[in-house]
Amino acid sequence: MRFIIVRDGSAILSGDFDQQPINVGDIALLGASVTCAAQPETRVTVTTVYLDADYAIDLFYWQHTALLLDRLEAQDVAATVFAEPVQVLRIGEQRLGELVPWLDELAELSSAGNPAESFPRMQALWFLIADAIRPFLTTTPVSQVLAQSAKARPRPLRNRRLAAPVRVEALTVRDALRRDIARRWLLSDLAEMVHLSPKQLVRVFSIAYGQTPCAYLGRLRVEAMARLLREENLTVDAAAHRVGWSRNQASEMFVRHVGVTPGRYRLYGLPNTIVGSGAHLPGETHPSRPENRHRP
Repeated sequence: MRFIIVRDGSAILSGDFDQQPINVGDIALLGASVTCAAQPETRVTVTTVYLDADYAIDLFYWQHTALLLDRLEAQDVAATVFAEPVQVLRIGEQRLGELVPWLDELAELSSAGNPAESFPRMQALWFLIADAIRPFLTTTPVSQVLAQSAKARPRPLRNRRLAAPVRVEALTVRDALRRDIARRWLLSDLAEMVHLSPKQLVRVFSIAYGQTPCAYLGRLRVEAMARLLREENLTVDAAAHRVGWSRNQASEMFVRHVGVTPGRYRLYGLPNTIVGSGAHLPGETHPSRPENRHRP
């Protein structure tokens, strides 16, 4: 998604929406799939902040972790909370003056070519900017979105403590899953291993690791498969078999967790984070191009 902050002048935005005039002190918020063009009226100066969708969803999940089950639900809920693909926030010139130093520093850091060292400060700057513009956003409350959902949901872990001691049963199951990720694990077998009922095990494990044993195993398999594709030059079928999945299962889970198919990941790796004009927190992602990488 993009935040276009107008620092001087004015322009007309057009695209898959009605034309929108933007002036100094306005911020145009555009969703990830929105195409847009701008026609300056005499002149316009803007700073654009590109926010990676995966990064935004991760922040959204942790912001509402008491209500959301996992990041997959966070993605669905966020799409409803921020239902309007285009918003123009009229923050005014006074509030804009507060943002300018942060925007300038963010733009400077994003073009410095040292993202790992700059990341903590860039994230801090983004949080300052996001906090300043949050009151102007049009959203639907998360609790209202969940209440309107017709889907039956397990009880959320509202009292989950992020640093709670991990019970030995959860540790035992975690270690068993890690030792043999390719095994066809049944929840009943895992529960019997630690002398709990399946329902009790799901609750104990979810409190400890934020997801069910099944979801945890899926993540382990995706991580292992990605490592096999990167380091051992295996085919997708072979890598899927090594972690205990069919090709179709592996493709579905890999796309869900990584965002690209196993075949694409094998050839290209993860999409690159790019920096264009303006300030970027890891910015919009585009597929990288293979550079002299040959696969049989």
